[in-house]
Amino acid sequence: MNQRSSSLLDEALGLDQVIEPWPLRGRVLTIEDRVETSGSFVLHHLLKRSLSPNSSNVSILIAFSQPFSHYDRVLRKLGCNLVSQRDNGRFLFFDMLKLQCPVGDEGITPGGGLIALFGKIHKTISALPEISRKNVSIIIDDLSLMEVAANGSSNYVLDFLHYCRTLTSEFDCSLITLNHEDIYSIEDGRTFLLQMEYSTDILIKVEPLATGLAADVHGQLTVSNKGRNKASNFHFKVKENVVECFYPGRSRD
Repeated sequence: MNQRSSSLLDEALGLDQVIEPWPLRGRVLTIEDRVETSGSFVLHHLLKRSLSPNSSNVSILIAFSQPFSHYDRVLRKLGCNLVSQRDNGRFLFFDMLKLQCPVGDEGITPGGGLIALFGKIHKTISALPEISRKNVSIIIDDLSLMEVAANGSSNYVLDFLHYCRTLTSEFDCSLITLNHEDIYSIEDGRTFLLQMEYSTDILIKVEPLATGLAADVHGQLTVSNKGRNKASNFHFKVKENVVECFYPGRSRD
């Protein structure tokens, strides 16, 4: 993603001024997309920015969606080498593709499921050098698949996220999650989304255009930043190795 294309998103998130200290630290950021309009590119952009060579940030990616090779391939197109970042200790990858929580109450005991995962995250952050411990981004891709691993229990997921939010206070780290808004149609699912939105500091909605498909616009982004008490809205187009962001009705050239 080039500088011009990412500037609108960075500006809405407060990433356009400084990268050290990490502007998102101590904050919870939620990306909500639709099945037909993926928000993965936002997650990839934030991962790249958190691993900027001019910072001491450490990123922990909790991957329920894809293997390491997928993220490495995508980030290489954006100019970021995850293998090198992993080797120098700035990128930590937790492969959750095979995680299966125990059925029943065992899923929330210290020895099982998501609580064991939280313990691993806490231990990992505690072991980091002090300068890095205050600049950690925990990135979860994605919550819907975490719920599948938790045997369909949104309560387990909410409990896990509550524990992770305590890390934003304890270590001043940031918590970034991706979820699919339109897979929830029943009342329990909507309640889950509302709880997520209530507890987040920055909400990024990735949606299709209200007017339908367009050849030169793939969707719209709405960024609601509680810290800035305002919302930003712009369109985007995903290309091979860049994402162009621009205001509605404006030329991208």
